[in-house]
Amino acid sequence: MLRRLELVTGGESHGPGLTILLTGLPAGVPVDSELLASDLKRRQHGYGRGRRMQIERDVAEIRGGVRDGETLGSPVAFWVENRDWKNWENIMSPGKVDPHMAEVRRLKAPRPGHVDLAGGLKYQRRDLRDVLERASARETTGRVAAGAFAKMLLREFGVEIRSGVRFLGPIGADLPTPTWEQVSQVDEESPLRAIAQDLEEEMVALVDRAKEEGETLGGAVTVIAHNVPIGLGSHTQWNEKLDGRLAQAVMSVPAVKAVEIGSALEACRGFGSDAHDAIQRDDEGRWVRPTNRAGGTEGGITNGADVVVTAYKKPISTLRKGLPSVDLDTMEPHTSQYERSDVTALPAAGVIAEAMVALVLADALLEKLGGDSLAELRAHYEATRAQQRVWPG
Repeated sequence: MLRRLELVTGGESHGPGLTILLTGLPAGVPVDSELLASDLKRRQHGYGRGRRMQIERDVAEIRGGVRDGETLGSPVAFWVENRDWKNWENIMSPGKVDPHMAEVRRLKAPRPGHVDLAGGLKYQRRDLRDVLERASARETTGRVAAGAFAKMLLREFGVEIRSGVRFLGPIGADLPTPTWEQVSQVDEESPLRAIAQDLEEEMVALVDRAKEEGETLGGAVTVIAHNVPIGLGSHTQWNEKLDGRLAQAVMSVPAVKAVEIGSALEACRGFGSDAHDAIQRDDEGRWVRPTNRAGGTEGGITNGADVVVTAYKKPISTLRKGLPSVDLDTMEPHTSQYERSDVTALPAAGVIAEAMVALVLADALLEKLGGDSLAELRAHYEATRAQQRVWPG
């Protein structure tokens, strides 16, 4: 299926920087530089992050597709410099590298749970650094920059997107699916951006314990898109179903191993009468639901309720204490190598998942409305809303 929005990123974790190209945005979208800077800063935030976040100060330099504060309809191009590059230039240079230093930093004992071994086998790379540098979550900086532009478009139609940490390890794992009201109250300056703010102190203590023991932690983050129009996505083809597209996009966030739409886990444990959302009309003739167990989609199409997506993130696979592995030189048992990493990156995962949800929703909005300019999209949007108000006529 043809997509309107297409995102391509390039660059390695310790290379010169990241190149981002986003195509398909209509002309005339106001560019909010503060939103772009804020989302990049939010991605770097969070208790339990590694030393890399103390080095980088991510700034997306727009190099094309924007003039006088508006998109032009042409591809939007960004560049994000890696400040840590100066410490890796003789190892990660696109030209000749220092063979001694490259050998010193060569990764040859793959980490269980990481792509090291599978990627090395697939691409036939003796130095697994050739795999890990691209697989690094550093790449998600580009997604967040592009996602900010998707948010700018969605905001023109009243759509807001927020996220928060639903649980960390076992702490908060029994809490129900959060609501928009709860997620919108997340304190962005708090250590872990927890939805249940009364649990943050306990979460911080668990991160400290994991760090002392050379361990890592996973958990879950919930993203909610509020005021999403009815009718995005389609039921007519498997790859047009919006819930499937959302799941794929959010599953692509590093270390995410499961995605839930709405309250799916709770609903599948009970009877159908407790799993679905009653249909009602309010006094103004709008279609409303007293509950939102479906998470804003039915049959692959948005139904007007909040779109609720929860990402379940496994513990980071880089453990300071290591795990059983194999030395690729000797083919003998060896503890996996350690690369600088986080204890947990859940707060950042929420911001990255926001970007992915925004990109999918913006793409679906463009499919639904059509048009090359924001003015055309607005006209089509108002016409669509007028038709929905009088349906079924």
